[in-house]
Amino acid sequence: MVLENSIEEFIERFRTDAASGNLYPQPEGSVLLEFVAAGQVVYLFDRTGPYTAKPGPARVIVHPVLKTFSPSEIQEESLVVTQISALEGVGKITRTEKGFLIVQAKMPLVCGLLDHEQPDLKPGDWIRFETRPPTHGFYLVK
Repeated sequence: MVLENSIEEFIERFRTDAASGNLYPQPEGSVLLEFVAAGQVVYLFDRTGPYTAKPGPARVIVHPVLKTFSPSEIQEESLVVTQISALEGVGKITRTEKGFLIVQAKMPLVCGLLDHEQPDLKPGDWIRFETRPPTHGFYLVK
C-alpha cells in the first residue's frame, strides 16, 4: 500500500489533522524533530527537510504506522512514548481514509495502515493501538 504520493500532497491532504505543540532546536544533521505536545516529548522523523522546521510553537502532522490495533472498551484518550519514535495508546477515530485512520489520542495522529484491507472501523469508534517506529513528522510552514 502506498501511503503518500509526495510530501506536498500528504501535507495538503492532512493539514487539518496537524497537532499543535512546541519544537525544540534541531541539532545539526539530525533527522529527528523533538516535538512536545499533549504532555509528551515525541521524536519524529523529519519529512519536510533538515532546515525547514523552526523552534517554538508549531503545527506538525504526526504520522505513525500502526503495528497493532483493536477495538477498545476503554473510552479515555491515552498516549505513551514506548521507545524513540514509537507510541501506544487509546484514541477515538475522528475520520477514515483509504489506508489511514485519523485518531485523537491526546493529539491528532494520522495513522497509516500497511494492510491492503480497510478495517471495519468508523468515526466515533475507540481503538487501542501500538505503532512502528519511526513516527514521521510533517512540519507545517506558517
